[in-house]
Amino acid sequence: MYKKLFVPVDGSELSERAMQASVDLAKQLGAAIHGFVAEPELPLPTVGTHPSAYSKSSDEHMARTDAHAQNVLKCFEKSASESGVAFSGSHSRTDNVDNTIVDMAQGLGCDMIVMVTHGRGAFGELLFGSHTKNVLSRCKMPVLVLH
Repeated sequence: MYKKLFVPVDGSELSERAMQASVDLAKQLGAAIHGFVAEPELPLPTVGTHPSAYSKSSDEHMARTDAHAQNVLKCFEKSASESGVAFSGSHSRTDNVDNTIVDMAQGLGCDMIVMVTHGRGAFGELLFGSHTKNVLSRCKMPVLVLH
């Protein structure tokens, strides 16, 4: 049925629940997991920013986001391997997280996305938006939403 789960995570306490639930599900299904971390692009420089300062800031941002993504994926891989679940992982810098999640899942041949939602309600969605809701509206494959 489902052989490759795509699980976007960010290292938060909430995404740790997605990691554990997806490992449990993959183990029951005999499926593999592809963990994914979306890191933000570097914001554009402000007026008056010297190009060399922006370049240094860009290098620091790249190093910091790479280290964060690798750490999150390493923890996810450890959890999966301890349960005997095949794991692969990747990360990407993007300002459009929702589309990147859908495109990556489809491009990797995954057959289900497993993700968490904060469940903030209508007012919270108005203020903060909802990646989960946007993925659901754009995606043609099944999406398992955890709360």
